[in-house]
Amino acid sequence: MEIDDSPGAVTRLVDAIAACEGEVVQNDVVSAERGRSVRDVVVNASSSEHQQQLRDLLDAFEDVRVLGLTDRTFALHHGGKITTEPAAPLRTRDDLAMAYTPGVARVCTAINKDKAKAFDYTIKRNTVAVVSDGTAVLGLGDIGPEAAMPVMEGKAVLFKEFADVDAFPICLDTKDTEEIIRTVKLMAPTFGGINLEDISAPRCFEIEDRLKAELDIPVFHDDQHGTAIVTLAAVYNSLKLIDKRIEDLRVLCVGIGAAGVAVTKILMRAGVRDVIGCDTKGALSTTRADYLDGSMNPMKRWYAENSNPGKILGAPKDVIDDIDLFIGLSGPGVIEAEDLKKMARDAMVFAMSNPDPEVSPEAAAPYVRIMATGRSDYPNQINNVLAFPGIFRGALDVRARSITEEMKIAAARAIADAVPADQLREDFIIPSVFDREVAPAVAAAVAHEADLQNSSRNQLDDFEPGHGGPGGIQPALSPSR
Repeated sequence: MEIDDSPGAVTRLVDAIAACEGEVVQNDVVSAERGRSVRDVVVNASSSEHQQQLRDLLDAFEDVRVLGLTDRTFALHHGGKITTEPAAPLRTRDDLAMAYTPGVARVCTAINKDKAKAFDYTIKRNTVAVVSDGTAVLGLGDIGPEAAMPVMEGKAVLFKEFADVDAFPICLDTKDTEEIIRTVKLMAPTFGGINLEDISAPRCFEIEDRLKAELDIPVFHDDQHGTAIVTLAAVYNSLKLIDKRIEDLRVLCVGIGAAGVAVTKILMRAGVRDVIGCDTKGALSTTRADYLDGSMNPMKRWYAENSNPGKILGAPKDVIDDIDLFIGLSGPGVIEAEDLKKMARDAMVFAMSNPDPEVSPEAAAPYVRIMATGRSDYPNQINNVLAFPGIFRGALDVRARSITEEMKIAAARAIADAVPADQLREDFIIPSVFDREVAPAVAAAVAHEADLQNSSRNQLDDFEPGHGGPGGIQPALSPSR
């Protein structure tokens, strides 16, 4: 902005911004001449609306002229958040002859004779496709493929940052289940794994199940299984504090979409025997009207048939009596803090709706032993980034054909174990998302379990372990001149 050098002009400006609840974090003079100065001022705003209020405030100052306005979040996304770059230098004709024609023909011929060599000599070795149709973007819903792309790019950044996995965002302009399945199958030869993202339920279940059955590389819907794995890790560590057995837990899960179903399945796989699930119509049960008349969708029918052994009906507040663990994957306001009084002793509440949890941690505090959310500004953030980078790192390292239930549980245990026993407490049951030891630990656990489950392809190929590369594996190949 350009500011006239009238007495106290800068001070009045800063004070006015502060009065409008803006925080000036930078105020640098870019240039100055007699009578005026140009300044680069950075102000923290709480929202887009707040930003506009600040802009209106500046426009009202007679001795201030805004020359340009940049939103730092938009600036970070300008041109996209990822790039591609060559892994080998092209400095000489010899380099070019090996990277492209004629040398590349020898590599193509070798892969043609043995497709498994694509893992050795193409990006398939370390690359994951992040695939979405933009129908279930967190907090935004069905916003379409173009608008979903910044989220998928962000996912690719997290893959690279935390696990050195190269990921590429692919947003598809279709909601047709068959078309999505066919498209992913057609591009699968390029990738070592498929991460499905933000595809709405119930279509996401069929898409993942079909692709897992029809492809020989890992297919992982992170909205389902990433959330489930980190939730199970939080449960494991919570149980160490409250001295209960997982088999004895009574669980209420509110929100039976992709994440709710996956969380329930992994908890059952880990030993939980008593789960009640609630959607917008209340508790799912084989005695509920829409189950009896056949209008309940197939996934919820499965849920009704495999949960709620007491056949309890009603809203969350009606079925929360003597519940040990409340899991929220729905939206704000589905339960009142007062209702938590009816839970069992040492109650655990994982309210994971973003940005507003099902119940505020402050209101829940008097009634809850352990509180977790999906937000970064509260303790115990249940965040998928603790799971998916390490899971794909481990799967790619051993060239896994799939990600099994046992591999998911192994990942959950590795995340839980990343919190040292002497540091475990009610407000620290989950490691920080910036803990750089988590992804390698998860990768090692997943790789080990893949070998145990015979999902690994390592033994089928001619490899010498421990010689670099993203997965620590290098192909053994005699050089040719």
